[in-house]
Amino acid sequence: MVVPVSGSAAFAAPAAQGSAGGQKSLASGDFETFLRMLTAQLKNQDPLNPMEGSDFAVQLATFSGVEQQAQTNSLLSSLTQQMGGGVGQLSDWLGREVRVTGPVWFSDRPLTLDINPDPRADSVQLVTLTAGGRELMREEIGVGEGQVDWFGHDALGNKMPDGLYTYRVESWQNGDKIAEAEVGSYARVLEAELARGGVQLVLEGGAMTMADEVQAVRDPRVQ
Repeated sequence: MVVPVSGSAAFAAPAAQGSAGGQKSLASGDFETFLRMLTAQLKNQDPLNPMEGSDFAVQLATFSGVEQQAQTNSLLSSLTQQMGGGVGQLSDWLGREVRVTGPVWFSDRPLTLDINPDPRADSVQLVTLTAGGRELMREEIGVGEGQVDWFGHDALGNKMPDGLYTYRVESWQNGDKIAEAEVGSYARVLEAELARGGVQLVLEGGAMTMADEVQAVRDPRVQ
């Protein structure tokens, strides 16, 4: 059973913030200061007692060491800012509800589904499947696009078991199926972590999705 939703609290997903610009300028300033000091020392040295080659080599080695240390400090600062910003962004996901086309957990609360059938359809069917893709149920939901609340009742009115489900919408015209598409549904984010491919979200029920696969984000408190 589905019921149209009379509004939406969807908004854009959290975006990446900030950069570590400015660290290079600080590091390069240290290099320039050291170079000016060394140049001044060479210009002002006693011509009757010039700097020996070994001393000059020590100065250059010192300069090289300072340069490398400054670059290292700049890199560490940049990484720290990036990691700090990333962790801060991860916390922005927690408790939000995200719209995904992958499996979502159904229990005692209706799920919000985003329906977008083919506009040519004269009949639209919502197909409920297991997380593995096995069809469980299909129902007529009427033409038109928008969001509906899915209460998880079968044809006899019995509540479906708690578990992970996916959904598909099929568009029909004159008895022929003309299109089908995955249905986006909202699930609550329990955990967010930095993964090799980006930010990975752990949803209620244990389902996982990458942040760049999220279609929309909403705050459940303002529904």
